[in-house]
Amino acid sequence: MSKDIKVALVTGGNRGIGYELVKQLALNSFKVILASRDPEMGHEGAQKLKESNLDVSFLVMDVDNQESIHQAAITVNERYGRLDVLINNAGVYLDENKNLVNMDPSILEKTMATNFFGVYHVIRSFIPLMEKQGYGRIINVSSEYGAMSEMSYPGVGAYKLSKFALNGLTRLAAAEIKGDIKINAVDPGWVSTDMGGSSAPRTPKQAAESILWLATIGPEGPNGGFFRDGKRSDW
Repeated sequence: MSKDIKVALVTGGNRGIGYELVKQLALNSFKVILASRDPEMGHEGAQKLKESNLDVSFLVMDVDNQESIHQAAITVNERYGRLDVLINNAGVYLDENKNLVNMDPSILEKTMATNFFGVYHVIRSFIPLMEKQGYGRIINVSSEYGAMSEMSYPGVGAYKLSKFALNGLTRLAAAEIKGDIKINAVDPGWVSTDMGGSSAPRTPKQAAESILWLATIGPEGPNGGFFRDGKRSDW
């Protein structure tokens, strides 16, 4: 494969922000891997983009399953031998209208499994592909709910804690990883998706645009930051 062709992977790429990210990356000449745990929806999403002459392929990957992630990384290495951009978009919002200590503990456990540990295992499985070429851009889709200031207000506890932990992971991993590998977190805002609901003011395209600039930053670009609308925000 030509060294001029960059490879990107988007988790949860079969719908919402993830699908728009796959589309926009492909429109910007990336070879894009649409990763999803749902084979039927994943194939359907990738095929729809292929029909628009976009270079998109589908890969089964369940971020709640370490073996699934490991096998996906092996497949990407065998097919492409590289990964330039990784966008950790897959996430869940399972909170009920209850205080954290009164909710079913399984809600917190499932939320952390996807929103935090899923991202952790994806990064540690795919980072070797970036390290061997000394280049990579990792973008974690987070939320303003993950800011420390949000912990002073009740509600949405499982989701808040998962994104708070994700923001911490972003900063720590960015500090530890060497080479021209940038890891940043982005709050896409309130987006009209299955998760965000139909009354949300932002479209998936607007959200994708607020994220994608971090996929092509140069070596002087930010690392370990938290951003919204292209601007660094407080943690």
